[in-house]
Amino acid sequence: MPASAASESIDENTPGTLRLLRSNRPLSALFTARIVSYAGDSLSLVALMLHVADTTGQGLAVALLLLVGDFVPSLLSPIAGAISDRFDRRRVMITCELVQGVLVLLIALSLPPLPLLLLLVAARSVAANIFMPASRSSVPALVTDKELPTANSVIGFGANAAEAFGPLLAAAMLPLIGIRGVLLVDAASFLVSAAVLLATPALPPARATGTPEPLLTQAKTGLVYIVRTPAVRVICLGFCAVVACNGVDDVAVVLLAKETLHAGDSAAGLLLGAVGIGLLLGYALLGRIGRRWSLTTLLVGGFFVSSAGNLLTGLAWSVAAAFSVQAVRGIGIAAMDVASSTLLQRIVPGGLLGRVFGNLYGAIGIAAAISYVGGGLLLDATTAPITLIAAGSCGIVVTAVTALTLRHSSTAHTS
Repeated sequence: MPASAASESIDENTPGTLRLLRSNRPLSALFTARIVSYAGDSLSLVALMLHVADTTGQGLAVALLLLVGDFVPSLLSPIAGAISDRFDRRRVMITCELVQGVLVLLIALSLPPLPLLLLLVAARSVAANIFMPASRSSVPALVTDKELPTANSVIGFGANAAEAFGPLLAAAMLPLIGIRGVLLVDAASFLVSAAVLLATPALPPARATGTPEPLLTQAKTGLVYIVRTPAVRVICLGFCAVVACNGVDDVAVVLLAKETLHAGDSAAGLLLGAVGIGLLLGYALLGRIGRRWSLTTLLVGGFFVSSAGNLLTGLAWSVAAAFSVQAVRGIGIAAMDVASSTLLQRIVPGGLLGRVFGNLYGAIGIAAAISYVGGGLLLDATTAPITLIAAGSCGIVVTAVTALTLRHSSTAHTS
């Protein structure tokens, strides 16, 4: 489907969020499973960070924990996506949840030394990295085409709500059941998620004629498809470039609050939570009114708002002003997510969709790591406001280039 056609095919008669969940049991099951699983992930992340900090007393050890949990699995994303395209996606998701549950159970029972802990966390993260493209590529099989934007909004809302409230649950549970107990709750959450996913139908792969390609060949095919398909290439590169520009804001807003605005730790935490609040608001709004906008408008608008939000945060004169701008930035990030997911689900053939999502979100993880390193160096050399202004300005330039390239791609496709 041409990008232009995909971007405009939004029906204003699409059912609302709650109505869609009530009327679609398989989608409701996927929604519930992701909430349970993501909430458990947030619980265990907080518990493991505290455990590593207490047992090693080293910031580097905590950084390594985050690195093996986020960056390392991203390197295997082409294979993760190929797995979700090669096998029944429901079985892939259920298997990934069971594997994660077993691995977290092993961690909870043994609380192993750091090297083994990092290995187990890396293995769990690889399973999560396989689950993600399988779940996103399953959505088109569970809803009609016109329901895709609403479905992506509601799933995004649930996942981000779980991630936002997970640390609060961990804070409440840790004094009662301790680190081991929180990890056991996380292990149980994966088992619950796997059981809930049984309510989804079988999601077999799109079978090609002839002998199936080896897994590594399929992974390569997914990468080649992205490179050779203009609309998909522009969406993926634009998303990754915006993240590479703006990912440093997680670090920069803390320094902005404490060093520039001379506020305390509570203000820094408030600013860190502002984007999460904006994300939830954005997904809720998109579930209700997002179908009135074309998807390319939402995508480019999301790129712009998320970038301009950092630029304006660098100019903020108070914590309240920075909080407001960061919350609006969260709405832009929600628009990016819903628009890119829906566009790809409509453009990409079903047999390649898992590989496209796997490669995209793997590349986003690498882009975020690049932003942390490059932005950290810029922070050390300058100040938080300058870093945020530079990040936002870079993102706006990327937005303009993406918009022009998408327009050119659409024009060339229709000429």
